[in-house]
Amino acid sequence: MKLRSALILVAPLALALTGCGRSDDASTEAEADTVEIPANEALQTVTETPVADPNANAALPTGDATPEMTEDEKIKTAGDSAADTAAAAADAMDASATEGQQ
Repeated sequence: MKLRSALILVAPLALALTGCGRSDDASTEAEADTVEIPANEALQTVTETPVADPNANAALPTGDATPEMTEDEKIKTAGDSAADTAAAAADAMDASATEGQQ
């Protein structure tokens, strides 16, 4: 009887100890210090200098929105602009697909 009660007590204690085991958390392994060091080491042999891009700071198109417009009008203008951009992208994709088939 004592052996049976000892086994009944040992089983939950063993399960409790396994629950306290080590957990590998990926977020601690991917911290900035673990990522930047290999990147810096990989770039040590690079001797080329960066090339200036004259269009890097070019002004973005402002669209047709003006300060006098209401919020709803600005939203509609932005939506129209996005739709035009999507249509142009779709046309470009269609054109490149057609060129690839020839």
